[in-house]
Parts: sequence; C-alpha cells; structure tokens
Amino acid sequence: MSIVHYQGFAGIRLEADVIGSDNDPAVLLLHGAGQTRAIWSNVADALEQAGRRVISLDLRGHGGSEWPEDGRYDFDALVGDLRAVLAQLGTRPVVVASTLGGWIAAAALERDAAVLASGLVLVDLPVSDDVTMAQRIGDRLREAANRAPGQAAWDARLFEAFDAATVTERLSDVARNIALPTLYVRGAMSELVSRASAAAFVGQLPDGELVEVEDAALVVTEDRIDALGAHLIDFLERRAPRGWPEYRAGSDARTFRDALGCFATGVTVVTAIDAAGQPIGLTANSFTSVSLDPPLLLVCIANNAGSAAVLREARHFAVNVLQIGQQPTSNRFAGKGEDRFAATGWEIGEFGTPVLSGSLSSFECAREAVHPGGDHFILVGRVLKAIFEPRRDPLLYFRGKYRKLHFA
Repeated sequence: MSIVHYQGFAGIRLEADVIGSDNDPAVLLLHGAGQTRAIWSNVADALEQAGRRVISLDLRGHGGSEWPEDGRYDFDALVGDLRAVLAQLGTRPVVVASTLGGWIAAAALERDAAVLASGLVLVDLPVSDDVTMAQRIGDRLREAANRAPGQAAWDARLFEAFDAATVTERLSDVARNIALPTLYVRGAMSELVSRASAAAFVGQLPDGELVEVEDAALVVTEDRIDALGAHLIDFLERRAPRGWPEYRAGSDARTFRDALGCFATGVTVVTAIDAAGQPIGLTANSFTSVSLDPPLLLVCIANNAGSAAVLREARHFAVNVLQIGQQPTSNRFAGKGEDRFAATGWEIGEFGTPVLSGSLSSFECAREAVHPGGDHFILVGRVLKAIFEPRRDPLLYFRGKYRKLHFA
C-alpha cells in the first residue's frame, strides 16, 4: 500500500491509500461524513484480490487530508475536490461512495460523467427531499466531535458550514443526468431512506440497479461493511469487467466511439460561403493531411450536419485549426440555434472563404474530391493558402473532453 496526495479544489491537499497494480481497473472509494478512508479497509482488500486497483480517499477535513484553515466545507468545494481528483487519475474509475460521499459523487458526476468515471456505486445514500434525517445525522456527528475536541478524525466545522437543505434540493433531480452504470445499495433496515424512495431514485437513473443488504440499517459501518463486498464485486464484474472493452462489427456503437476517442486530436472549424453569400461552419476533429505534393488535406463531415449540404457542394472551404483560447468558439460551432459568426471574429480570406481570426492555423482549400464514408462524407481539399501562428498552443480533444499540452 502507498499513500498518495492529490490536489483538490483551491489547492487543498487530499490524501489517499492506494493498493493494487497500476494496470488493473481502478475503483475510487469515498467515505461518509465523520468517517475516514480506514472504514473501507476490508472492502479495499477484497477488491484488490478481485484484480482491482483501489484508491481510498479522505475527504477534506477528514483523516489525513488537509483541514482547511478557512473552514471551507461548502458543498461546491467538496464536489470540486472529487472532480479535481478524478481529473488527476489518468483513468476512469468506478466511484463507490456512501452517505455524504454519495451526495458529492452524484453531484460531481451529474455532468461529464462518462469522461470522469466508468461506473458509480451509491451506498446508504439519503435521496428524499426531507432534510430532517440528514440534519439529525449531522447533529449526532457534531456532538460526537465536540465531546472529544482535538481527538476526532474529522473537523467539526464541516457541520457548521454544510447546509443539508441546500444539498438535498440541489440533488432532487440529479439522478436522470448520471450517464453511468449505477448501483444503489441500501440497508434493508435503513432509517435514511425508504425502499420506495430508493426505488424512485433508481428509476430516474439512465442505467440503474437497486440491491439491499439484509439485517442492516447502515451498510458502511465497521460491523456491516463486509456484506457490501459481494454486491460490489458482482456489479464490477458485470458492468466494469477487468478485460479490455471490445468492439466487434454490429455491437454497441458507443464502444466503437470510445475506442476512437483514445486518439487525441486537434479541433477545427470548417467554414464556407453558402449560395446566399452567408458564412456557414461547424466544428470537426476528423481532420488530417493527405499529401504534400500536391498539398491535400481532408475532413470528415456528418451527413446530417446542418452545414453538410453546403460543404458537400462548396467549390472552396477553409479549415481553421483552433488554439487553446478558442474553446468557446469550438462549442459555439458545435451547437445549434446561435448566430455563430456574430460572436466570432472572422474575415473573408483571399480565396473567398471565412477565416477565423486568432486561429492556430487556417487552410484555404479548393474542393478536390468528395467521397462517401458511411454516416459521414470525406471532403478532400487542395490547399491554396495556409497561415499559422507558431507561438500559440493547440486546443486538444481526448476521450470526450478538451485538453491542453503538458510540457516536460
């Protein structure tokens, strides 16, 4: 076992135990309020034996993680901590989280879930919008910390800053946005959440399952946590197997897309002028050089793209390679219902194509050929003019997320 430090929201230091091989699929364990990562020790050992790399993280103000001097324990900071850790892992773990940790994980994975994680397990998670129970738990933990000031494994200031009412309201509609395989584990004797409330929550998940641990009120306690192991390993083997994800012709297209997403690319905006003399454009990352002599490049355009018909017939078009400061431009030209060019600096180039100002490079092209390519078409251009800015860094795209260069 090794102790690893991560940087959380606003630079807070977060501490974790890590066991297992770097080559094994990862599981991130997140404890509840008033606990530490030590609560997961038996589960972590079982997961390692099942071929998983396990990261057991202490929340801020708990265990070995930093107890912030400014008492910053608001929910946004806690969620920011988890998203920061997930971004630093370099892999997409299955996140296993209980009570407060579950609230944090659900909020952190409400957006960009598939980029940050490969699955989610929520244990002992209060899901009712009735905050009475959550407040009672907070009161008990606060009293316990106050009875032994300076000796508790968590910072009692957490419960002064944490607003359970705000959190439950914020999470009232979160389930439908968690685009991950998700397992909800409930103690059959739970006072935190009724079976009906748990089932309603799971019913809103895009891909959810519900299991119960018999003769348990809280599953993640020192005397009951072993009961979680079988459910957890079963879920992992079914929904996040140790083997490499595999695509074969005719199977899930999402797996194929994920495989393609492992190839990091730049981001471009392809532009042209339509028959009415108006500029059109769209974001594309299927772009590559073809030949130096003659100077050819290609872009792949979705057949159902709004600008597809214009680009298929255009005699001239431009490919604008975006730099790191043009992420808003990429989003704008990837969306719909907005006057893209009104909010973007551009000018007509020498060969009558829209050239975006401030791009990393721009290629003005004459149409050389158009080839069918399944649900896309391949637009080949002969480069007539190219300009570039050597002092800027590229906007990169990898596994569904914008990236930037890291220099050694």
